[in-house]
Amino acid sequence: MPRILTIDDSSTIRSIITKQMSDLGFEVDHAEDGQQGLAKLEEISVDLILLDVTMPVMDGPTMLAALRERGDQTPVIMLTSESKRSIVAGAVKLGIEDYILKPFKPDELRGKVMKALKLDGSGGMSAAGAVAANPSVAAPAHGGGGGGGASTSRQFIDVLVVDDMENVHKKLRTVLPQHVSMNGCVSAREALQMCQERVYRVVLIDLVIPDVNSVALMNQMRALQPHAVMVALALRSAGEAAFAGKEDKLDRYFTRLRTLCHESLEKLASACYEETIFDLSAVPLRNDKIVRLLMDSDKEAKKLGISLRLVGTPEIKKVLGAVMETSTMPFYASKADAQAAG
Repeated sequence: MPRILTIDDSSTIRSIITKQMSDLGFEVDHAEDGQQGLAKLEEISVDLILLDVTMPVMDGPTMLAALRERGDQTPVIMLTSESKRSIVAGAVKLGIEDYILKPFKPDELRGKVMKALKLDGSGGMSAAGAVAANPSVAAPAHGGGGGGGASTSRQFIDVLVVDDMENVHKKLRTVLPQHVSMNGCVSAREALQMCQERVYRVVLIDLVIPDVNSVALMNQMRALQPHAVMVALALRSAGEAAFAGKEDKLDRYFTRLRTLCHESLEKLASACYEETIFDLSAVPLRNDKIVRLLMDSDKEAKKLGISLRLVGTPEIKKVLGAVMETSTMPFYASKADAQAAG
């Protein structure tokens, strides 16, 4: 059975990798930085190392150099963000098997690991075989939505709602059909426990839970529920981007809006979303500023692997249509239309 060492300062990333590799039937060890990784390799031997680039104490490239200096030629796959991609070029000279850009998709990680271990098509254990060998890995339920289907180890439930306000659970229960089964929880600990014990079709999680990083929690739940659809619950409007000031404040407004857009895109990327909708209906009609904002946001979104859909007035659509860079961006008259297109 292949043994993998994952080295990353993010507990969420370690958890996701551990879950995915364990589902393939692999043994997984982990460390929080390069120094711990080197120490771990003094005690054990592994078949593959998944190594993050940016870590405290000792980063990935430094650890890789130390590893090669002592004659250890264990295959290494580096994990890096788009902005750190140039670092990989130096790591190639030290001998890495491959690299993966964050945020990565499960299929991409699995494919590169199988290739590095030379298990793809050469007699190695397939994903289907891993499920057969590990019955605790449940496939999605088919048939009736009541959650009563049998599983070898875990019960199937249609919906899990994670929100610190119990009234949200009660309200949602009243609008769901009776045959749709639902669980609700108010804390991160309870949510993770439920995800370990049961299999869900859909997970709804509030983006604002006191003392909880909802994005990190969602990633942990995604690792435990790889087949579930993850849906973020947010206020209809945060009210931060509305402009009610004087003309001379417009520059500051668009600067702030650009920052909010980038922050939101980063949060979406960290939660592994691939699409987002920008509602421009309340944005002041300033042709050059709107175009510049969207060109900048679209460039950032593409770096993170996210596609944009736009909502706005006919006037805004006309402005964007007159510029080559924004004329081809998907544009809709309402959020409902944009959501339906997704």
